[in-house]
Amino acid sequence: MNKQSTLNSPILIERLSHEGRGIGHVDGKTTFVWGALAKEEVDIQYTRRRSSYDEANAVNILQASTDRATPRCAHFGVCGGCSLQHLKPEAQIAHKQEAFLELLRHQAGTQPKNLLAPLTANPWGYRRKARIGVKYVHKKDKVLVGFRERDGRFIADLSRCEVLEPSIGQLISAWSEFIYSLSIRDQIAQLEVAVTETETAIIIRHLAPFSAEDLEALKVFGQKNHLKLYLQPKGLDSIHLFYPDDAKILLSYSLHEHHLNLEFHPSQFTQVNWEINALMINQALQLLDLKPEDRVLDLFCGIGNFSLPLCRFVNKVVGVEGDAGSVKQAEKNAALNGILNAEFYTANLFENIKDTTWAQQNFNKILLDPPRAGAAEIIEQLDQWNPERIVYVSCNPATLARDTKLLINQGYHLEAAGVMDMFPHTEHVEAMCLFTHKEIL
Repeated sequence: MNKQSTLNSPILIERLSHEGRGIGHVDGKTTFVWGALAKEEVDIQYTRRRSSYDEANAVNILQASTDRATPRCAHFGVCGGCSLQHLKPEAQIAHKQEAFLELLRHQAGTQPKNLLAPLTANPWGYRRKARIGVKYVHKKDKVLVGFRERDGRFIADLSRCEVLEPSIGQLISAWSEFIYSLSIRDQIAQLEVAVTETETAIIIRHLAPFSAEDLEALKVFGQKNHLKLYLQPKGLDSIHLFYPDDAKILLSYSLHEHHLNLEFHPSQFTQVNWEINALMINQALQLLDLKPEDRVLDLFCGIGNFSLPLCRFVNKVVGVEGDAGSVKQAEKNAALNGILNAEFYTANLFENIKDTTWAQQNFNKILLDPPRAGAAEIIEQLDQWNPERIVYVSCNPATLARDTKLLINQGYHLEAAGVMDMFPHTEHVEAMCLFTHKEIL
């Protein structure tokens, strides 16, 4: 049952939930309070009453935490893109680290022998990849461009975004006004963003054809704002470069420390935060303790983000990925960088792989970087290789904790673990673990 009412007496917030809501108790009943921090006293307004717990918003901060920050974004609280701007960045990552360690304790019954220092970088203007919703709202006679509202029902009415890379984050209002001027303003569904060191690429998902006047206006808008524009009238296969029509279709990013340049299509997965990505790669290489004779298996390798830096230090790297397009791109990136000791294969790593050709090879070290679902299926098949070291990179600490238990059951030890602030101001966090096997070492 939904109910809106203000609580007269204050509630004391005891701690934060994993997703960053304050947790307190009213008459013994657990209450999750959005916008409240640990050790604060707040007045609340209920948003939902349930049998076992309630949900509420903080409407008045009576005693503020020393970790409280003033949100930089004017849309914070409405937009669902961020949930933690009211918490200082250093406190955000400390909270995420503790939440991760708690998951390891509860789900895997373990803690790392060594706790890695959190990897952090600039918490503003960091996001280089994003899907941004577009919606023409008849009642407002306005095109909304942005992320969904906090309750998830509607697109937030944004004028700018402080976490998106500035070449797109400061252009939200301009996109809104421009799309409104088009003949198919109500048929634009999404902008997919990919920003590199030199280019800002936008894939425009449109549900009806543009008019000739629209297409001319798109060119002018792209030229004025230094954009690389792609059109997507149907599925992924329909994406094509529109402006400039003589530009390269692919984008690229550099891993300067490793003297590598990786090309990618703007629709392909790349890490959203390039500063953290560079730090993450270096930490993974260090934890693997690479030797010239090593043979490393990179599972869920994508376009070669980890595979190609690994090649600089070892005898051979084999990368495996479920998306055939990414595998082809990884092969092209190896050739582009003159790398000869890498092989790439397409395989569904959520199925039995023991009879595949690549799995017959020997590997003494493995890097795992799975999607949010984790790597349970491939972990069950690790006896194919019995690696001495496994570095597991995860965007979902919950499935990482689950998989840690699986690895412990196979005789591995959690040697080291830490978090990486890939997504500042959100509840999301990247984590990395090193597993070693004493019997193999």
